[in-house]
Amino acid sequence: MTSVTEELRLAAEFAPAGYDQWRKLVDGVLKGAPYEKLVGKTYDGLAIQPIYSRAKDASLLAGRSAAAPWQIMQRVDHPDVAKANTQILTDLENGATGLEIEFQGGPGARGFGIADAEPATLQRLFQGVMFDAGISIALNPVLGRGNAGEALASLIEAHNVDPAGVDLRINYQALSTIAVRGSAAAAWSEMEGPFAKVVHSLMDRGFRRHLVLADGRPIHDAGGSEAQELAFALSLGLAYLRTLEAAGVALDDARAALSFRLCADAGQFLTSAKFRALRLLWARIEQACGLAPKPLFIAAETAWRMLTQRDPYVNMLRATIAVFSAGLGGANAITVLPHTLALGLPDGFARRVARNTQLILLEESNLARVADPAAGSGGIEALTKELCEAAWALFQEIEKAGGAFAALQVGLIQTKVGATRQARAANIAKRREVLTGASEFPNLDEADVAVDAALPVPLAPVASPKISFQALAPLRLAEPFERLRDRSDALLKSKGNRPSVFLANLGTAADFTARATFAKSFFEVGGIAAINGEGSSDPVALATAYKASGAALACLCSSDKVYADAAVSATKALKEAGARHIYLAGRPGEQEAALRTAGVDGFVFAGCDALTTLEDAYTHLE
Repeated sequence: MTSVTEELRLAAEFAPAGYDQWRKLVDGVLKGAPYEKLVGKTYDGLAIQPIYSRAKDASLLAGRSAAAPWQIMQRVDHPDVAKANTQILTDLENGATGLEIEFQGGPGARGFGIADAEPATLQRLFQGVMFDAGISIALNPVLGRGNAGEALASLIEAHNVDPAGVDLRINYQALSTIAVRGSAAAAWSEMEGPFAKVVHSLMDRGFRRHLVLADGRPIHDAGGSEAQELAFALSLGLAYLRTLEAAGVALDDARAALSFRLCADAGQFLTSAKFRALRLLWARIEQACGLAPKPLFIAAETAWRMLTQRDPYVNMLRATIAVFSAGLGGANAITVLPHTLALGLPDGFARRVARNTQLILLEESNLARVADPAAGSGGIEALTKELCEAAWALFQEIEKAGGAFAALQVGLIQTKVGATRQARAANIAKRREVLTGASEFPNLDEADVAVDAALPVPLAPVASPKISFQALAPLRLAEPFERLRDRSDALLKSKGNRPSVFLANLGTAADFTARATFAKSFFEVGGIAAINGEGSSDPVALATAYKASGAALACLCSSDKVYADAAVSATKALKEAGARHIYLAGRPGEQEAALRTAGVDGFVFAGCDALTTLEDAYTHLE
């Protein structure tokens, strides 16, 4: 019987395994293939190794207080202020610990938001809310659309609440808004004074913390990389720090007035490393300013670009990974975009799921109980360090260009983000970067998802902008595939059936099942319904089945061995039967010339440009 004082170790009977032992096992599986095949690359060019040793001498990164949960922020964006107030009270009664207030025309409004920032609107919005009850409020004023910060401050004062007792973040974010709009009413040098005056006024009234937001979202929304998002956030933070200091705010007070926001997406390790890297990078700037580093406040928002309109329930899974990653990376507050936001204004169910995603991870999974759980992890520590180096180099480029505003004017930031966006789009088109439900594993029979009806409100234009440049326009990665699905839906509505492709299965089930399964998913992500043939080695029977299917397109599916014997004759039979365009599932190899001569028009395989192939298919259907 084991003594209660004896240490229990589950792995005590196993010999310790080091890097060399793991590497030996990996090499055995590779069977002579180069180890480098397993090394991944990020869009910043960082290498992701398959195996890492434990990081030596790792230390905890100061973020949230020990074992303290992050703030569960709930997005408030209903254009009807009375309904928005009802949502607020429901959210706070059911586990939300903070409110993220979006206004129409803001860079993060996503087409919705509170209509205006008038005092009467805010009074109705916050009716029944106790400002000193420990809840967090993040207000996102819109540049040029009224001063929501001052209006809310006045409302809090009218309730005789001490500003020091209110957990309030007024996210003035002029530069990130300008970046998304691609225009400004004046140069930043002309805007700095009025901007600082607004912030200084609130500080004089007792609202001294988290009044200015260095927001990295515009980069992430536009398809940028982790290092680009970090560099942009750093440049914004430094610009605001300089602006406030020039206006007479003590440097330590100016630092306290800042907070940061980053996007969290389904890239688990990179997201965690990104949040950790920001703390290290900002500490370096603080030291350069002669300040002793203090933990900064970092808010997270689940990524807009990863949301899909198709199979939107998968967005719940993506959001769960994003919250997990940001929480373990040390985020102080997290906002989950509801899973139906790309379809319209989320209803009560979608809002509840967004809220409960965080509650479950905090209250049932206890994710906040361990401070900086990634500390010492070889992989995440390495990614954190490499992200710091890459982001710092980009940050220095922005500073050499004259800072964030100047870098936007000359297109430095947009050029770098555009190159990353283009590379990302190519990977999505080839399905190397998978969007489940949109570019893989489609469901052509999915039911409509309920949303609360509301018309999107476009981003507020700047009246007669003095300065214009290329905007960092937000995108969703699934949009190209969704456009194909929309095209299919339109044909279904107008003609009564979707476009279709006949899967001409050659041989036995053992021969064709794997490639028929691949081809079905391949075509249906573009809205082209796949009609499965029963399988036959007889070209005449295959052609007869094709005619009976009513499909305009055909795709041969089988093994390479069967193709060598029967693909040419089957192709000729399908062509004679009237197939407008014939595909073959698999790489053509040495048979390509013969297959094309017989009538094969294209080849579909893992890694081919699925998007271009599917767009081309519609031209043949028409």
